[in-house]
Amino acid sequence: MITPADILAARRRLAGVVAATPIEHSRPLSAHCGADAFLKLECAQLTGSFKLRGAANALLARPGGELVTCSAGNHALGVAHAAGAAGLAATIVLPETASPAKVAALGRYPVRLVRHGATYDEAEAEARRLERAEGLRFLSPYNDPDVIAGQGTVAVEMLEQLPAAEVLLVAVGGGGLIGGVALWAKAVNPAIRVVGVQAANSAAMIAALHAGQIVPAPDLPTLADGLSGGIEAGSITFPLAQRLVDEMVAVSEEQIAAAMRWLLDEHHLVVEGSGAVGVAALLYDLVPSITGRRVVALLSGRNVATSTLRQIGAV
Repeated sequence: MITPADILAARRRLAGVVAATPIEHSRPLSAHCGADAFLKLECAQLTGSFKLRGAANALLARPGGELVTCSAGNHALGVAHAAGAAGLAATIVLPETASPAKVAALGRYPVRLVRHGATYDEAEAEARRLERAEGLRFLSPYNDPDVIAGQGTVAVEMLEQLPAAEVLLVAVGGGGLIGGVALWAKAVNPAIRVVGVQAANSAAMIAALHAGQIVPAPDLPTLADGLSGGIEAGSITFPLAQRLVDEMVAVSEEQIAAAMRWLLDEHHLVVEGSGAVGVAALLYDLVPSITGRRVVALLSGRNVATSTLRQIGAV
């Protein structure tokens, strides 16, 4: 069982390894939703997303062994960066549909890239096959206590920067980020409200929470590619979400695209679809009872292809 002490230990390990990212007050978002709205700029993190935190913590906590992982891109970049710093070999399995921007960035690291399948779930199955066939160490993007503890360090920073935060909006894929964030936030302030946001096209955690167990869920293409895919059977992130997440909302592709454009227009921030879902939920008034509250939307990453920005009319 992961505890807040594990997150503090991760914070110590990651000192000097990851960047402390800024938090920015958003006047236009505050005016729109009637809350005191802030943006946690994890899109400014090294490798372009929060995923470096979990990957680096897992490798520092349990060093050694040749790695294999699967990813839509951001976890892969975190693993590639951390493995390179530690001198470890890594094999990374990506779906054929992975963002060209993330694939290009991965090509700059000395890792073995394997493209397999049309979805994250198919890429994960291939990574698990390589784990067995080649005796590699599999590192899950979310279903790993050290990964979750590393992701939780972003909440330590957020609540140091804004101790009076009352509502946190967190993107949800497999649940590693919101598991770590909620665990720390509720330990610091049990009254803090943690809201998970998923892409409606790939909302496995919402389906699981509604069913009371992990169940198959539709996995359609989404601008929030970093949130796509199912949840591994027995994942430790599911009970964390059941216990600690106050509510979940889903945003459409049109709402994600609008949030990406809004962030570029209003804050001059390039944010990928996965990182924009929290802002989308606020722009479309999907989170009730926040008037006058201090609300933080976590912008989890920036790794989006220019072609995608053109597709949605952002450039």
